[in-house]
Amino acid sequence: MTPSFFPAVRFCQIGRDALNDRLVAWGHKMGPVRRPTGGWSHGLFHDDQLVAVMATDTLIRPRVAGLTRREAIELSRLCAARPDLSRVALRLWRVFVFPVLCQRHGFRWALSYQDTHAHSGNLYRFDGWTRLATSRSGTDSRSGRRGRSKVIWGWRNPDVETAEMAGLPSVAGSAVSSMLHLPEAAPSGDGTSVVTRSRLEWDQAAG
Repeated sequence: MTPSFFPAVRFCQIGRDALNDRLVAWGHKMGPVRRPTGGWSHGLFHDDQLVAVMATDTLIRPRVAGLTRREAIELSRLCAARPDLSRVALRLWRVFVFPVLCQRHGFRWALSYQDTHAHSGNLYRFDGWTRLATSRSGTDSRSGRRGRSKVIWGWRNPDVETAEMAGLPSVAGSAVSSMLHLPEAAPSGDGTSVVTRSRLEWDQAAG
């Protein structure tokens, strides 16, 4: 067998301590994950070195963008040693991790917050996620940091039948957001503003 000169690359589950260590080292603005629910952590390795990390957790609020904790989970952290690896890690998580969580726990949607002051949203947009809602966080009581405007992006498990989605649009791997006219937002009743659809209309809060 010819010896390989190429580095080994793997994507696997890691401990939360390892995740938080990289979040601090790479200067993630949200810092370490300190949620009491535990969650799941995954990392992308180049040889034996972590080059990207991701955290998945249950929702903090009972409902986000009209979705409950039974229906959705949050991709609470995504951080990488260099920007281009974030896209690689997101795709691996979406293809290999999220479907397993859906199968084992019954989730239908993955949600993630985009800070509009720090990011353009292209990471999610180019991966086919749908812009579901907007929100604004309050002032952090611990750090005194002022609240920021955020966009809530969602990815629906394509294995879930559309009929079970109570009117929510099926993403199914396509960039639906690029085909929809999204002119305004309407309050959802859970602290977020649900983005209105002109072609695929839905209002989970009214249901």
